[in-house]
Amino acid sequence: MKPHRRHVLVTGGAGFVGTNLASRLVEDGRRVVLLDNLARSGVAENLHWLEETSGGRLTALNADVRDEAQIQAVVDAAVAEFGRLDAAFNNAGVMARIVPTAESTRDEWDRVIGINLRGVWSSMKYELRQMQQQGQGAIVNNASVGALTGNPGIGSYIASKHGVVGLTRTAALEYIKKGIYVNAVSPGLIDTQVARDVVSGDESAYQDIARSVPIGRAGRPEEIAAAVLWLCSPAASYVVGQAITLDGGMTVV
Repeated sequence: MKPHRRHVLVTGGAGFVGTNLASRLVEDGRRVVLLDNLARSGVAENLHWLEETSGGRLTALNADVRDEAQIQAVVDAAVAEFGRLDAAFNNAGVMARIVPTAESTRDEWDRVIGINLRGVWSSMKYELRQMQQQGQGAIVNNASVGALTGNPGIGSYIASKHGVVGLTRTAALEYIKKGIYVNAVSPGLIDTQVARDVVSGDESAYQDIARSVPIGRAGRPEEIAAAVLWLCSPAASYVVGQAITLDGGMTVV
């Protein structure tokens, strides 16, 4: 990140990727507002631990990304604390329950699209407004290799991630001349609980999938965090509206 990009917002912050990125930002002297939904299992404990170990550089907040008013309040809180918002990683997301499209339900569709796509839109809406006032900023959205392919049984998830990439590209073109960089990362199989949810927590099945990745393993959360940090740095100053694929070769074969 540029030296002045010191104030960062991370959504979905209690997950493996979010906590890894937040820890790296704090270690690098950044100040971070981390948000997640405390209604999710284990979130409160993770956020409390991050606050306690951050040396005062991290503030954890409760918010549901589906609720515009809550997201606006979080962005306002970040600006009130920092004076500005320099970068954001919109990481909040859930996996769909596995079921064929014709057997899926409206409630499940609304849950997945609401968090994965509407949540990114609502977060970007208020992040962009603040960054536009500043004349600079960087936003990275968490998409998926699911934005590049189909996958039987998780239609709502696939649709949501295709939407994230389309929204990223559109916003990138709208705001690049205002000094705001908008990009995305598209992870493949990453060693997280979400990946295990795809196989209903079956560790043996998960390990079989991991071994089938051309590189021979699942990705690590810190590898995604490194890509996000790069996309917010001067090194990526000619990268606009891209969805960088990080999948160990999954989409090559």
